[in-house]
Amino acid sequence: MIWRVAILGATGLVGRTMRTVLEERGFPVAELRLFASERSEARTLDFGGQAHAVQPVSAAGFDGVDLALFACSNAVSEEWAPIARARAVRVVDNSSAFRDHPEIPLVVPEINGALLDAEPTLVANPNCTMIMVALALAPLARAVGLEAVEIASYQSVSGAGSAAVEELERGIRAGLEGPVPERLDGGAPFAFNVVPHIDRFEANGYTREEMKVMTETRKVLGLPLLPMHCTAVRVPVRIGHAAAVTARLGRALDPAAARELWRAAPGVEVLDDPAASRYPTSLAAVGRDVILVGRVRTALHEPRTLAFFVSSDNLRKGAATNAVQIAERLLRVATARSEKGA
Repeated sequence: MIWRVAILGATGLVGRTMRTVLEERGFPVAELRLFASERSEARTLDFGGQAHAVQPVSAAGFDGVDLALFACSNAVSEEWAPIARARAVRVVDNSSAFRDHPEIPLVVPEINGALLDAEPTLVANPNCTMIMVALALAPLARAVGLEAVEIASYQSVSGAGSAAVEELERGIRAGLEGPVPERLDGGAPFAFNVVPHIDRFEANGYTREEMKVMTETRKVLGLPLLPMHCTAVRVPVRIGHAAAVTARLGRALDPAAARELWRAAPGVEVLDDPAASRYPTSLAAVGRDVILVGRVRTALHEPRTLAFFVSSDNLRKGAATNAVQIAERLLRVATARSEKGA
């Protein structure tokens, strides 16, 4: 079975990465349709050695499409997902528009991919930071249980889009010889800076990004009452998110046993030899489709508490690769159903 595929938001950082990952993983694409806003500068993009025109999104554009990968804002997803689904299109949405909806599956395939066996026509792709944290927590939760989790994330500027990366680079160039300029929106500079502010602040003092990490982790792990705390920080890095995680477990688990659990877990790579300066970093994760975990240690004050550090490529596993993995499982389920009915 081969599918006709559309990418909405094809000219953005995540949309471009989706196209790359589809090609790298050999996803069976019969036809690729690329949609973007009328403001987009790129009018053609390459896929499979051929130039594909980038078109404004339209209802008719989804006719005959089997799968649509959305890499766009909440408002755009909310407008176009119902239109695509009405045309029998399976939608994998990278925005946060549908993640909190109880009836919409929020999926990290290595953790709860079985939800896709019901062939949902809309699947929410989780938050980029949450994906790497959940992949590290899931083996611990299954083995010994989780009682509480604290997270401090160090998120790259690409998580805010291509314009933010351009601002980072502009600020670095200017800051090498003079004052670092403010961002165009008046926010604290990305360059040479660490900014504890991602997305808007909520009434409870947390940012929307921090709330997303916490609520989505609970949903994917199936632990709706898990006590969590998160501080999300923007750091002057182009690509690659990282996080320091402290997890209080149901029973004590030494670092060696935790490493063995992670080594057996799909999508996780242990990088943990501090004496040789081997541990997760943003640069080490770039271009990879696994999360890296290391700096594992038992908390000094509590033998049931593990501290560790994770990193991942936020454009790949944090967004595009996870979406394509969802699509791959949907395709396998549809193929099996088709063969069974043949």
